[in-house]
Amino acid sequence: MSRRGRPWPLGVTLVPGGADVAVWAPDADEVLLCLFARDASGSDRERRVRLPYRESGIWYAHVPGIRSGARYGFRASGPFRPDDAVAFNPHKLLIDPYAPAIDASLAWHQLMSDSTGGEPFRDRRDNASVVPKGIVLGAPSGPDPEANRPQHDLADVVIYEAHLKGLTARHPDVPEELRGTYAGAAHPAVIEHLVSLGVSAVEFLPLQAFIDDQHLVEKGLRNYWGYQPIVWHAPEPRYAHADADAELRALVYAYHAAGIEVYLDVVYNHTGEGDELGTTLSMRGLDNAGYYRTYGQGVYVNDTGTGNTVASENPATLRLILDSLRHWATRYGIDGFRFDLASTLGRAADGFRPDAAFFQAAGQDPVLSSVRLIAEPWDIGPGGYQLGAYPRPWSEWNDRFRDGVRRAWRGEQVGLTDLGARLLGSASLFEHDDRPATASINFLTAHDGFTLTDVVSYAHKHNEANLEDGRDGHDENFSDGLGAEGPTSDESVAEARSRRARAMLATLLVSQGVPMMLAGDELGNSQGGNNNAYAQDNEIGWIDWPGADGTRLSFARAMVGVRNRLPLLRQRGFRHGGERRDGRRDVVWRRADGEEATDADWHDEGFDTLLVELRGPAGDARGEAARGEVIVILSTGGDAEVTLPECPGGDGWRVEIDSARPETFAAGGSAQGAYPALGQSVVVLSAD
Repeated sequence: MSRRGRPWPLGVTLVPGGADVAVWAPDADEVLLCLFARDASGSDRERRVRLPYRESGIWYAHVPGIRSGARYGFRASGPFRPDDAVAFNPHKLLIDPYAPAIDASLAWHQLMSDSTGGEPFRDRRDNASVVPKGIVLGAPSGPDPEANRPQHDLADVVIYEAHLKGLTARHPDVPEELRGTYAGAAHPAVIEHLVSLGVSAVEFLPLQAFIDDQHLVEKGLRNYWGYQPIVWHAPEPRYAHADADAELRALVYAYHAAGIEVYLDVVYNHTGEGDELGTTLSMRGLDNAGYYRTYGQGVYVNDTGTGNTVASENPATLRLILDSLRHWATRYGIDGFRFDLASTLGRAADGFRPDAAFFQAAGQDPVLSSVRLIAEPWDIGPGGYQLGAYPRPWSEWNDRFRDGVRRAWRGEQVGLTDLGARLLGSASLFEHDDRPATASINFLTAHDGFTLTDVVSYAHKHNEANLEDGRDGHDENFSDGLGAEGPTSDESVAEARSRRARAMLATLLVSQGVPMMLAGDELGNSQGGNNNAYAQDNEIGWIDWPGADGTRLSFARAMVGVRNRLPLLRQRGFRHGGERRDGRRDVVWRRADGEEATDADWHDEGFDTLLVELRGPAGDARGEAARGEVIVILSTGGDAEVTLPECPGGDGWRVEIDSARPETFAAGGSAQGAYPALGQSVVVLSAD
């Protein structure tokens, strides 16, 4: 028997004597709570409880006897009219969209589908044997990761993007049974590496419970990256050593204790249920037309390239997204979110809008307004590329930084690559509505694309292991093997690659905005030329710790240290050559001969060595208060004798780092009058 309970909050909430159960299914005729318990033989016994009460589209009841750890799902009955995007099927067990945990990882199975021969139909085969069950959770225990947040100023943050499993799957100092798990990522050896590298935030690829999609299962592959979510509230169970919930909380707490923020790559633009012929696992079976955008005849809108597009403009869907974000921020202490294909969340009937309901709601939410909000500012729908169009306080992945810097270092004309603009924070893109330079998340490499080693080792992608006949992945990577394709025994080629990679990494870390490094780039990690390792849950996709490049690691630590040590490299304000109160300009560009660069120089093919003087931004209180000066020399061509401006103190410029000379990876020495810059190098000099 059940009693009334409450229609809010949604999901299964423990209360004295049992649980209040509530689920959104506005067009259903009946909704059943299905409770599962294993019998002596290890088989599941299913008990069904009807939710008899309904209010504003929510079915609910109090169900006595439910305790923490109970396993459950839903079944929803109603019409099945595919042409109207109505798809109720009581034969399909549905995972609660609000389930805080599930008891197994998800992999496609034919019993999950409601289609055959390319046509939707109501499949009467029960799928409960292949669908994970939700798990009821009570209040968390153990140290609270919300209580020890580092709360860095965003201008001071260096982000390290990592795949949770790939980070430790080959780490020799992590116990074998913990490799690839939440507990493994929290191992002291990993934290020590992050601290020694100097990064202040780790951004994990998706941890929301996701599915191995059909085309991968049929090829014997797995979804490695995790961009096919099914349960937005639940941590992915395949990364658990024993208890995903407790281990993720412990991981975040440990990172916070080390001064490292934790960001999560989240996917709210689509789900892993696929197109109108895909799986019925959760949202499709509860409110197909409400959770997904459709055309006529029940065909899904596909602005994401994954088969479906979430209808974030629907109030119930928007509520689910916001509730999910708050759940991650409060239960797990997540400090920020990177939104996959974020333009989808800003779409309205008339296209993308920076004042869309989601952006307004997130900006006003008392929890979400205090965490980092980072957009991947595009999707594949009409008008989907929206770099620079997001509202404050959003930051955005800046792919123009990636492409411009890659082009400049592989030898293209500096002026045509906009290298100068990228070094100064891409003001033309982001300096509107009082947005700061931290709006630009600068990156050279990310999970999607070549690693830094592969950028300087391959001219072409090599994605054969994905079994897609080379159709997947970007074709234009602005990469160059410097005389060979892939591994080489030619020492001169290997040295040229190493020098260019260090120069590119230095460029990232001297640029205004927030730098993001790809995990493994500091070690010289390669994916063998695969620029789309989304299905490579193996040594292609995992970081090669045993093969680490010690010189690259030493340089990366030193270079991050330079950025962390010099406030002038991480200002919020934009520099435009304005005059400060001390009479000096905030930025000056010079040629190798010491003369100021002109427009003609920027369009000169021979302009491949440039020097930039940096001071605190004019008109910016924090910037003008910053002491000292910094010089950055970028030699994208050959060796050059660079004339230095007069040092303010008269004692010479302090050499902070020279990417081409391993002996100067540690700060030391001075320079005055001129500096012999080697080709393919970045040099940083400073003065108090």
